[in-house]
Amino acid sequence: MVERVDFDRSAVRLEMQGICKRFGATVALEDVDIKVAPREVLALVGENGAGKSTLMKVLSGAVKADAGQMWLEGVPYRPSNPLEARRAGVAMIYQELSLTPHLSVQENIMLGMEPTTLGVVRWKEVRRRAIEAIEEFENPELTPDARVSKLSVGSQQLVEIARALAIGCRVLVLDEPTSSLTQQDVERLFELIGRLKQQGKAVVYISHFIEEVKCVADRVVVLRDGKVVGSSNVAAITTDEIISLMVGRQVEELYPRSSRQAGEVILEIEDLAGVEKPESASLQLRRGEVLGISGLVGAGRTELLRSLFGLEPVRKGKIRLGVYTGPASPVRRWVQGAGLLSEDRKEEGLALSLSVADNVTLSKLKGFGPLGLVLPSRQDRATRRWIERLGILCLGPRQPVSSLSGGNQQRVALARLLQHDVDVLLLDEPTRGIDVAAKAMVYRLIDELASGSPAEGRAAKAILMVSSYLPELMGVCDRVAVMCRGRLGPTHRIAEVDEHKLMLEATGQEAST
Repeated sequence: MVERVDFDRSAVRLEMQGICKRFGATVALEDVDIKVAPREVLALVGENGAGKSTLMKVLSGAVKADAGQMWLEGVPYRPSNPLEARRAGVAMIYQELSLTPHLSVQENIMLGMEPTTLGVVRWKEVRRRAIEAIEEFENPELTPDARVSKLSVGSQQLVEIARALAIGCRVLVLDEPTSSLTQQDVERLFELIGRLKQQGKAVVYISHFIEEVKCVADRVVVLRDGKVVGSSNVAAITTDEIISLMVGRQVEELYPRSSRQAGEVILEIEDLAGVEKPESASLQLRRGEVLGISGLVGAGRTELLRSLFGLEPVRKGKIRLGVYTGPASPVRRWVQGAGLLSEDRKEEGLALSLSVADNVTLSKLKGFGPLGLVLPSRQDRATRRWIERLGILCLGPRQPVSSLSGGNQQRVALARLLQHDVDVLLLDEPTRGIDVAAKAMVYRLIDELASGSPAEGRAAKAILMVSSYLPELMGVCDRVAVMCRGRLGPTHRIAEVDEHKLMLEATGQEAST
């Protein structure tokens, strides 16, 4: 039973009531009510397409609702554009940061809100207000004159928040704020949210990470198909209940674990080094197991996978993939039985201008027609099998991939590896930016691939998986190794480590033994 929570309007900072929005025949929002009070963190969760983004666009003035009302501290609130919303005290921090990289921190903080006299910017006041805003963060990287392009992703996000504080925001909306942050940056962000809460700010926190919601939020509102399907105090609802509300059904165990039997070594690397990173990496990956690579962003984890797949040069070391030895090009790696799922699916993982069918079959076109021809009907037949198996929500094999949601784009990228039938899957952040239902599908698929099915003639695969999300690694993997400053530590069985130990190794505070 989900607890319903109501507020006296006099205690509410922001209220949205009866919000409705249609795009043609599509109902994006239907009679949505949310409320958030001062000194409260409200988590807004739901699958991709549930209506979260549309609701926040209505709040920010980017989209006009078809029906409904909004109040800010009891006063009717009707912004006609985002700048008007920001001036009213409602600030949005989007997952894709909206900074100007070539400008300084102080210029970005006051951009569009510069104090002027007769059209001349009062730069002393710009600097003063910027300093006041960044002093909140106690981050040595943040100085008024620092170039934003030189900052880490975590610090760039703080510049966005500083911009909101500089104009006196009363409601701060954070959209997937931790998707590209290191664990240390996540902890700093949570501490900052706690301070803002104590200062009387109202915070709306949008996230796919339910564990984060449980950690940082006071209340949670769940959207599904454009409707509010439940709200509760965070302490009164379980993670499983939240997920079930999001997907509209009971979700099986999030991290399934079938019987896995580690077989022969299929990938072996020894003292592998790239031009810059990795500096040194050695491991053995066996058929029938999932080996996770943990570590901080920038430690060299992605470079390791790219070096193995032939996307980055190898300076020294040994690689053995099945019966093949030495570095190879990506084309050869496909032939040798290894496939890479890039962390950047939009830039590297998919050809967005092409169809679902073209993307699924792109790396292996042989067999789709005589004399080297490719028959679309055969492509479509093969693609429909993966659409059905992976639950890809699309209009059909010929729909452009660019029009799919992030979760369905990820399914298409995975389908290509399965269509190619590789033995070794190199997965770089396979669940980044996708919702809980899509994550559950990816975890189930990884388990099926690692377990295999002799009865159905499906051999077990070997999976090397990079992830910044420690609960994911602990739940999915059989073994895990930590990369720190370009060096890969020894592997540990999952039963032998916990998240604390992995973080100590990742930050170099504990010598790997």
